[in-house]
Amino acid sequence: MKIARFLPVFLFLVLLSCDFKSSNDEYVIAKVNNDVLLHSELMQKIPPQQFVFADSTQIMRSYVQQWVQDRILLQEAYRLRIHREKDVLDRINKLTEAYILQVSKDYITKELNPDITVSLDEARDYYQENKNNFLLDERFIRFRFFKSTRLNDASRARQELLRGSDWENVVRKYALLPEYTLDHSERFWPITRAASDSPIMNRYLQRIGLSEISVIEKVGNEYHFVQLLEEKPKGEHPDLEWLLSEIQQWLLLEKKRTSFKSYQQNLYLQAEANNEIEINLPN
Repeated sequence: MKIARFLPVFLFLVLLSCDFKSSNDEYVIAKVNNDVLLHSELMQKIPPQQFVFADSTQIMRSYVQQWVQDRILLQEAYRLRIHREKDVLDRINKLTEAYILQVSKDYITKELNPDITVSLDEARDYYQENKNNFLLDERFIRFRFFKSTRLNDASRARQELLRGSDWENVVRKYALLPEYTLDHSERFWPITRAASDSPIMNRYLQRIGLSEISVIEKVGNEYHFVQLLEEKPKGEHPDLEWLLSEIQQWLLLEKKRTSFKSYQQNLYLQAEANNEIEINLPN
């Protein structure tokens, strides 16, 4: 009985340690009958950031175990011929058509607009012509967000800032991620997203005044404090530089949509001219 309980786990561990190879010399991480999972396919399934916070072997084991279970279930579905049932076939056809439609739109849009661009001047002109449509829907702030793994470093950093020390020097001496911290303090953030990974710091930012520095709070294994530098109230126009890249992207999409609609209309007219369209609506 005990052997039966632990046999699946043992087989799975053996599976992970095997040096299988596919025909193109890629490692086969797992195999269920004729279905194989290659190492490269497994790595594509796992978001890279997961390896930063957890044991990589355990992550891979979990993904492989899920893949094995899914393949067993899928093969059972084929054995039961579920994929041949009318309702299933109809659904598959609809999904296939929807996917092909989307792929064709993307392909045609790309082929129609290989060199289409939107200049910074176009983006600036659009902003100026539609300035009243660009109003902040909430308060935006620029702030310093200091993090350290040591309370002493956070205390020294806060004291030096209170005495007027240079922010960059303080960050480079004491902060957990100096470059990120410096870059972060140069940007404006909507108040709802400011210090979003530290809700207590967000609450301080909603209460403290300009130039004021919060107290130090322990968050997980880190020590945080914030300092409010600038603010832009709700209803004010944002700085153009915040929006330029977004306006460029939006105008680029609009140009592509217009080009695609024109192409689609031409297809319709051509089909109409060839008597390929028949519409019979009730009166």
